[in-house]
Amino acid sequence: MKPTKNNLATDQVSFRTLLFFFLPLGLSASLVTISHVIINSTLARAPDPAIVIASYSVAMSIFALLERCAVILRQTCSTLVRDKNSYHLMRNVTLYVLGTIFLISLVIAYSPLGTFIFSTLLGVSGDMLKPTIDAYRVLMFVTIFSGIRCLYQGVIIFNLKTKWLTIGMVFRLTFMALIAWIVLLNDWVNHGYIGAYIFLAGMAVEALVSFLEGRFIVKKLPDKKKDHPIVSQSQIFRFYNPLMIASLIAVSLTPTINAVLGWSTKAEIAIASYAVALSIVHLLNSVTSYIHQIVINFYKQDKRAVFRFTLLVSFIPSVFLMIFAYTPIGIWIFQNIIGVSGELLDHSILALRFFVLFTLCFPWIDFSNGILMIRGQTKVMSFSQSGNVVAAVIALFILIFIYPSGGGSIGALAQSIGFLVELIVLLFFLNATSSNPKQIKFWRLKNIFKQWT
Repeated sequence: MKPTKNNLATDQVSFRTLLFFFLPLGLSASLVTISHVIINSTLARAPDPAIVIASYSVAMSIFALLERCAVILRQTCSTLVRDKNSYHLMRNVTLYVLGTIFLISLVIAYSPLGTFIFSTLLGVSGDMLKPTIDAYRVLMFVTIFSGIRCLYQGVIIFNLKTKWLTIGMVFRLTFMALIAWIVLLNDWVNHGYIGAYIFLAGMAVEALVSFLEGRFIVKKLPDKKKDHPIVSQSQIFRFYNPLMIASLIAVSLTPTINAVLGWSTKAEIAIASYAVALSIVHLLNSVTSYIHQIVINFYKQDKRAVFRFTLLVSFIPSVFLMIFAYTPIGIWIFQNIIGVSGELLDHSILALRFFVLFTLCFPWIDFSNGILMIRGQTKVMSFSQSGNVVAAVIALFILIFIYPSGGGSIGALAQSIGFLVELIVLLFFLNATSSNPKQIKFWRLKNIFKQWT
């Protein structure tokens, strides 16, 4: 029997290809968490660790908000850069974005607006205000290196050289550990900005590795690919801006949850248990946080292979979460590695159990977002993220009213509900639009899975 056109469009990508592309990405994402462990364990050895860690953490909350605008340069670049012309356009957009972020950072770091943000909006007390601002004045440079790193990682990922992300992360962690050792050896741990300097050094090293390999790849790109549609910076901004808005919407949820948990019966236990459980969930989900890159790079070649691979890896976070939440292994990890015990331990494990829905939805949200990126429908992500936040906040207020002694499990359940709503919104849009975004078809849900399988 002769192969049909349909046959030729499928089974072109082997599982081995997907696995060797994906493993370095998942590993590098997981290693990111270790960099924060290095910093926090270093700052914990300060003479007054509470103030030092708190000042660094508060500064990090503002840093994280602005860095999200830099991190999505990675997805933008891996989706749109295919030749030297589109690379130069992407590089110019990166300069605009990083320049704007840096100007905003300067205002926050050196003007009364920053004092207002840290003292009034974030509630930083007088004694801790200066150390917090000092830490932020270092962290604002980290964003620049993070943006450079993400630009060239986008080039690296599309050209299937994902091992360089792991290599860059190994260099970053090694250098950070070396700096931390020198700092501790000389007893220099007395300010939160010490952690910021360690972070800055590590990010600069990772950016250098990404830059060197990325530039090497760019030199081999064709000057202008004939069928590549990206010919102006406005096209890149039309792709980037909705991603940025969606990211900023998403990053607002955790501070909101922490604020509402402050109204619970035992606020400290609620906030701490939620934070501890969320840190475990982030570590587990990091393994699947690059599924969108699998979609971007291979979905058009072989939808079936990409779907089956996603189906296989999507259960990994949930399986490990169930082990941690329902077996003595989890109790041992919480007590001996994380260092929690007593009531905080009980509430942390309970919160972790309510995150199961979160881990089940997360890989498929990333998968769906990848499809939207290759279709150029990134505006949809703003709607889905908005649905996530609105649903989570509504659930949060209802749960805190009904069960004020629920602790961190309230935040975990509310966030899980938000992610479920986000996935439903994404499936609705994928269900309602064909490959032609202007053509609307209200199919039955099973037709989504037909096109994937």
